[in-house]
Amino acid sequence: MSKEKESVLLQLSATTPSGSKKRYNKSKRSKKTTQAISSTKKTEPIVATPSPAQVKPPEYDVEESQNIVFKPNAGPQTEYLASGEREVLYGGAAGGGKSYATLADPLRNMNSPDFSGLLVRHTTEELRELIQKSQELYPKAIPGIKWSERKSQWTTPRGGTLWMSYLDRDTDVMRYQGQAFNYVAFDELTQWQSPFAWDYMRSRLRSANKDLGLYMRATTNPGGVGHAWVKKMFIDPSPVNTSFWATNIETGEVLRFPAGHSKAGQPLFKRRFIPASLFDNPYLADSGDYEAMLLSLPEHQRKQLLEGNWDVNEGAAFPEWNRSIHVVDPFKIPSGWTKFRACDYGYGSFTGVVWFAVSPSEQLVVYRELYCSKVTATDLADMILEAEAEDGSIRYGVLDSSLWHKRGDTGPSLAEQMNQKGCRWRPSDRSRGSRVAGKNELHRRLQVDEYTDEPRLVFFSTCTHSIAQLPSIPLDKRNPEDVDTNAEDHLYDAIRYGIMTRPRSSLWDYNPVSHNAGFQAADSTFGY
Repeated sequence: MSKEKESVLLQLSATTPSGSKKRYNKSKRSKKTTQAISSTKKTEPIVATPSPAQVKPPEYDVEESQNIVFKPNAGPQTEYLASGEREVLYGGAAGGGKSYATLADPLRNMNSPDFSGLLVRHTTEELRELIQKSQELYPKAIPGIKWSERKSQWTTPRGGTLWMSYLDRDTDVMRYQGQAFNYVAFDELTQWQSPFAWDYMRSRLRSANKDLGLYMRATTNPGGVGHAWVKKMFIDPSPVNTSFWATNIETGEVLRFPAGHSKAGQPLFKRRFIPASLFDNPYLADSGDYEAMLLSLPEHQRKQLLEGNWDVNEGAAFPEWNRSIHVVDPFKIPSGWTKFRACDYGYGSFTGVVWFAVSPSEQLVVYRELYCSKVTATDLADMILEAEAEDGSIRYGVLDSSLWHKRGDTGPSLAEQMNQKGCRWRPSDRSRGSRVAGKNELHRRLQVDEYTDEPRLVFFSTCTHSIAQLPSIPLDKRNPEDVDTNAEDHLYDAIRYGIMTRPRSSLWDYNPVSHNAGFQAADSTFGY
């Protein structure tokens, strides 16, 4: 309790209670006693000590007494507006109030004379709707704000500006060369085919006023021409609604300050993906009309726009994929389970290596992956042996059979170089029809087994590249029985090589040498 409050209370106790006590005793005296006192002594009239007045504030509703221009919906919309990461994507299902939240987001700092913001759509036609909504909202939120049709820009009374424009082609970013913004937002990010525009506008993000902060914001639904790169940048690296250090979307490595920098090795900045849902927006969800429209869409569009499912893409080769059943939390692989690995090698592109464990129910568990580029065959062998050093016995490895080809030289092939290092392999099946057979086997593995009620193939959640690539790989438009070989298919090929080796659990791979059954086998091969 503060000294001032304590002093006030002491003053009140010195006046009010004592006065009250006198009045109380006076009222209890009998008339006879009062007459006796008045007949013997003439006294001054007793004046009661006044008590301090207590002012009671009027009752009122705070919200009703204020002119609330915009109030975010509870949940994701509020989290989006309160997020502090450098780059945030607010996306998922349609109808979650994403675009309106992005219009409201810059209002917090727009009236600052140092504020400079940019909000873009892909085309001018799409931009018109945002401009119209801003003309309804901004004059109410900031009285005196002015809109310039010629500049396509809002200017506040104190000098803050928000530019609303478009980026149709990659070359359109050049109009912002030399500009500086402390706030940049992209509405419907997957409409951009590549991350070029997003990456370039990051270079325009700077401000002399540190109090304003630097922010890039984006909203979108799954699907669209940019679905794959947006998913790599915001969805795949981390669980939803979890802040994470920004990564290189090609390698998955955390972006860090370079060697020689005063902050060498430290991460650059953080990203976050906040999922949206139609049911987060009571203005659309309560009536049920919009939900009915989304339910009427084709399956892949319904999953994208109603469920906000990022693992579904039009033309995807494996529609059976379901993250909720095909991705499991890591666990310790029992020592008795058979383990093996498979690899698709590439130096100029990427190398994909996956490790499998076979459960007693014949379910395959992909428990580790390695995804890298610009790595020689011998260095890859060292990386693999180091990664599996604690795994125990690796029964075998299967490698792209093309690595046994001499290709005009007289020295050892790439496969032989790896074998000489102790990283042993056998060639994969690349006979005619093997690609189609491998794809069909993967379809079967992704299905739920009717006896175990589990899929025949699952992935540890740590295998982020496999989880990202497998549901996104498209069909070959000329041959729907195969996947598009121009897509990123390195880990897919490694998985295909592995599952086509007809792996069996330790029940069928009985090893009498290591099995302690109380007797010594005379023949270590046949077990008798």
